[in-house]
Amino acid sequence: MTQTSENQIDTRPLLTGDTVSADEAQAAAELYRELISQHGSPLLVFDANVLREQFRSLQAALPKVELYYAVKAHPDANIIKVIDELGGGFDIASAGEMDLLLDHQVSGRRTIHTHPIKKDQEIRDALRFGATTFVVDNFHELKKLVNYRSRVGVLLRVSFRSASAKVDLSKKFGCSPDEVLALVEQAEQLGIHIKGLSFHVGSQVEDASKHVEAIHACRQLMSQINRQAEKPLSVLDIGGGFPADYELAGFSINTFCAPIRNALAELPSDWHLIAEPGRYLIAPAVTSITSIAGKSQRNGFAWYYLDDGIYGSYSGQLFDHATYPLQVFRGGQTAASIIAGPTCDSIDIVAENIMLPSLEIGDLVVGHQMGAYTAATKTRFNSLPDAKLVVLNASARVD
Repeated sequence: MTQTSENQIDTRPLLTGDTVSADEAQAAAELYRELISQHGSPLLVFDANVLREQFRSLQAALPKVELYYAVKAHPDANIIKVIDELGGGFDIASAGEMDLLLDHQVSGRRTIHTHPIKKDQEIRDALRFGATTFVVDNFHELKKLVNYRSRVGVLLRVSFRSASAKVDLSKKFGCSPDEVLALVEQAEQLGIHIKGLSFHVGSQVEDASKHVEAIHACRQLMSQINRQAEKPLSVLDIGGGFPADYELAGFSINTFCAPIRNALAELPSDWHLIAEPGRYLIAPAVTSITSIAGKSQRNGFAWYYLDDGIYGSYSGQLFDHATYPLQVFRGGQTAASIIAGPTCDSIDIVAENIMLPSLEIGDLVVGHQMGAYTAATKTRFNSLPDAKLVVLNASARVD
């Protein structure tokens, strides 16, 4: 169940690399305790204003690129509503994600279906929804589109693997650059229109160097094809990979994207540019609030047991290789501690061998940067309830 607050509450001071003052920490503690008293624990708190600012910051950093939110990062109706209001498109990969957009009356024309492997029923469902742009990466998938060739435009996904990516998204999908020309020729023989190329260099990359390499390679491939193609390629999808600031170090998306802007500036001015951001947009917009349900002293460590954990909102620590900044609201002498989740499985450890002050049952533990691939990958192990999503600043701020 989702709860919505129309109050304009600003959580941004807690989500930056700046030192949080005592007054700000006290204000945060009071806000979180109030939310817990109203809605119970655990919670995921979605600040819509943070998402709005992230979206506009990325737009400013990539002014010639159309942004399609990667719904898989956090498939929630409240997030869809904000992206829709901002005029963003949507990167979808399943019928379930289409259903979510349908519920919000988002047109399929504002989507790209980026899953390279699809059943025939999934293709027909997507076409019925109104999607017309599909991604493929091999000849078998091209053949699946033959019966629908008059209704679809195709992006050919190319693999550019990044050694620095936390999640390698080119291991499972994407043809090699050497295969592109042959696949384009095969598509022409099948009467299928290849609109352009796409790539995804991986999630949470350290810098934009692989983006730049991929843009240069795709420019060369598309230019070579266009010298003899009847229907020139004119779309380039640069994927995602824009990182979240898990270190709270004051990450600058404008600085990160500067090399990408320079590479894109070398492309023909009439090419249509697309990106598929997910993590950068939604990670800082969601905060986890959990309560300590129990504590013990075991093997030289203070153990604190939360009411949410690895099988719930902290699932991204397993599936997404992320480590989330934690916050507590007590001071004093610290000791080696372990924070564990609520299930009966010993893998359910949120943080191990960290120095914490002495905490009490009922104290809050807050996780920041928890919007991406957290609620999306949660399970119902032990039949524990999901963290409730609470929405702050649902209405846009009027300046």
